[in-house]
Amino acid sequence: MSDERLEEYRASIDNIDAALILLLAERFKITKAVGHYKAEAGMPPADPQREDRQIDRLRQLAASANLDPAFSESFLRFVIAEVIRHHERAAGAQD
Repeated sequence: MSDERLEEYRASIDNIDAALILLLAERFKITKAVGHYKAEAGMPPADPQREDRQIDRLRQLAASANLDPAFSESFLRFVIAEVIRHHERAAGAQD
């Protein structure tokens, strides 16, 4: 039995998921460039103060969008950890 409304919802979810993946790919393309720049400039891979500011900013944004701020922080910390891993790899390539 086909449920047209459910299929419409699922099609929208599929589109959003695709957009999220493309946005993450674009974000990682830019952070990869940042990692190479930091390595060339002798900067550390991580910037804890910037990370804290970003987490605070995105928690506020999440709350204003009726999204659980704790979830958004958890997601952002996961993304930041991956970015730092890439930056550390770029720094290692410079040695």
